[in-house]
Amino acid sequence: MTKDSASVYYCVECHMGVLQQRFVTYFTKLGNELITVQNFPAYICDVCGRREYDESSIHWLDTMLDPNAGKPTQLKSRTTPHTKPRFGFRPSVQDS
Repeated sequence: MTKDSASVYYCVECHMGVLQQRFVTYFTKLGNELITVQNFPAYICDVCGRREYDESSIHWLDTMLDPNAGKPTQLKSRTTPHTKPRFGFRPSVQDS
């Protein structure tokens, strides 16, 4: 989608059409399920029919369809690091 003026978007597919915002039914798959979303914002070319979807709406939909949405995240428990022996170091010997 290229923008030449303040409100005109030209189609990157046919280079002749103008993209106009419409609300369409969006289809996607989630696992083995077909998901349909009505009144989804899209930009459609008036010549070739190419569709481009609003990025923020796609992100919102992906967040809503995320199977882990709303679940608390499990933090991995931290372990204390093991002390490694230092090479080249000799402990001092104390005389009593």
